[in-house]
Amino acid sequence: MNLHWIDWTIVAAVMVALTAFAIFTKRYMVSVADFLAANRCAGRYLLVMAEGAASLGAITIVAQFEKFYEAGFCGQWWLLMMTPILMVLALSGWVTYRFRETRALTMAQFFEMRYSRNFRVYTGVVACISGVLNYAIFPAVTARFVIVFFGFPVHTINLMGLDLNLTMAAVMASMLGLALFFTFQGGRITVMLTEFIQSSMLNITFMILIVLLLTNFGWNNIVETLKTAPEGHSLLNPFKQGKLPDFNFGFFLMQIIVTFYGFRAWQGNAGGQSAAKSPHEAKMAGILSAWRQAMIVMIFMLVPICAYVLLHNAQYAQQAATVRNALDALGDPQLRAQMTSPMALTQMLPIGVFGLMCAVILCAALSNDDAYLLSWGSIFIQDVVMPFRKKPLEQKQHLRWLRNSIFGVAIFVFLFSLLFPLKEYILMWFALTSAIFIGGAGSAIIGGLYWKRGTTAGAWAGMITGSVTAVSGILMRSFLWAPLVLSLQSKWPEVAWLQNLPAAFPLNGMKVSFTAAMSAIVAYVTFSLLTKPDPNFDMDRMLHRGKYAVAGDHQRQYNSRFWKALGIGSEFTRGDKTIYMFKLVWTMFWFIIVVIGTIYGLTHEISDDAWGRWWWFFMVTWTGVGMISTVWFLTGGIRDMIFLFRFLRAVKRDSKDDGTVVGHSLPTDHLVQKDCSAPAETTK
Repeated sequence: MNLHWIDWTIVAAVMVALTAFAIFTKRYMVSVADFLAANRCAGRYLLVMAEGAASLGAITIVAQFEKFYEAGFCGQWWLLMMTPILMVLALSGWVTYRFRETRALTMAQFFEMRYSRNFRVYTGVVACISGVLNYAIFPAVTARFVIVFFGFPVHTINLMGLDLNLTMAAVMASMLGLALFFTFQGGRITVMLTEFIQSSMLNITFMILIVLLLTNFGWNNIVETLKTAPEGHSLLNPFKQGKLPDFNFGFFLMQIIVTFYGFRAWQGNAGGQSAAKSPHEAKMAGILSAWRQAMIVMIFMLVPICAYVLLHNAQYAQQAATVRNALDALGDPQLRAQMTSPMALTQMLPIGVFGLMCAVILCAALSNDDAYLLSWGSIFIQDVVMPFRKKPLEQKQHLRWLRNSIFGVAIFVFLFSLLFPLKEYILMWFALTSAIFIGGAGSAIIGGLYWKRGTTAGAWAGMITGSVTAVSGILMRSFLWAPLVLSLQSKWPEVAWLQNLPAAFPLNGMKVSFTAAMSAIVAYVTFSLLTKPDPNFDMDRMLHRGKYAVAGDHQRQYNSRFWKALGIGSEFTRGDKTIYMFKLVWTMFWFIIVVIGTIYGLTHEISDDAWGRWWWFFMVTWTGVGMISTVWFLTGGIRDMIFLFRFLRAVKRDSKDDGTVVGHSLPTDHLVQKDCSAPAETTK
């Protein structure tokens, strides 16, 4: 075991505190809307912190460590080229704002409101298959991470010809069991509030870890070690990685389109997208998200880079030998690659800090597990089962069905993780499984929210075309192209064009995604123009605008053309405007630096020492912003939590708010809706 008794005490204290808090939140969960979306009354800081925890997960840590161990600092340079795209998405409230206006509890419910019930069921099935398969490897990767990091002894047995890892099974069962317990207590309320606590603890631990690693390894030592990387595989200079041809203008143009196309399509945190107390709060959470990620970005880079230093610098030879021996004992090459940074991290941390990091790993795994269990389990009931029922379920029965579905997802992913050996990169598995849904969903989402002329036939065409194209492209690129070409060339050696086919699939991952997106858009637009829109559909009614407006949701008036051009209306407070403008300045600062640096780097030689100074500036700046945002979001999140508790104690629940759709709209449209922006004491 790698843990001292002090480390075990820290881990136990954190788990007990989270469990006690989860039990406390159960009293606030009364209705289906509570269970699925916290009754749509979450403030921006709760939203941004909870989403950060839900999207992290121990598996994400492993995948990002694996990536940055290979790419070093250079991977972050190209990611900075994305900042203007993410800024426009956040500042405009792209998809986020309008989806929250629909008041749908799931994306597929919105699809029924916009298109048809059959399309809702189809997309619900596809989303479930895509999501559950995507999630199915999470428990295994998390368990391996925990086993390696904690130093648990591995015990295996042979059962009917299968070698089963009993240690992994025990860890998976414990983690999934605790995630189920949290989810069953209060649904989205418990999940979101515990994720807020976990995210806050994660940021504080990461601050400590960054300072510790930089102090122990020393920046000059880090840079000097990274200089020794092989030729063409620089970990400091992004222009000396031998992959520059992929990062051209065409690449970034495709990336822009693909990012806009698939934004918010993935449903891993489905209820979280519906939980905001207003469309404006959902938009502000998106604006704040970049600063929430500052600490995470630093850790994703710094830990694997320090792991590289430990394994390649002679002064750490003893620790490196321990790590290599442990990695060699794992056997499988892919597993060794995944566990390199976690294994190295066990040699970097002192007692106490190691316990904090162990607690963070467990928190990250739990937040990811409970968010995904809640999302995929609820989507199956809400969008596959419920549309077939002529009579709505009673509230208690509905909640019982949701819990049973969530439990079923947990059983499936446990068995899949235990029996299925992951042989591909984690990120490749993510790309393949998520493409099943995202490949076609973007066209139906964007067309449904922003184009009145879109039709149900267009949605079907776009969804099927995009998904088939994306999955086919990934399968060809990863598995089928090389053996297929080799077979054809061997069978017909006299056919010149066959002999000239490239050995590797000609479309990279970005080109596959771009092709799928464009195919889906063309299919959606074409079939929409060839068919007639539903005369009973009313865009204003779906978005709750005009005479259908819900109190507290809409205050969008503009004081001038300048503010309207920026998307800043009367719902923006002075503080909101300050945050908005600072986001604009922050984003453009980094983007301009990267553009100038890229032009200069392509035409001039930049020394590794110069890159070392640049990355030091980057680390210090982002760490500083991360420390400020940690305190800021913690304070704001506590305020949002207090409001949520007060509101849920006082609000009168609507039993019809259960995901049902009647004639393109919600059955509660005729009712006087609650105003989450009002003080809880006055809510009746």
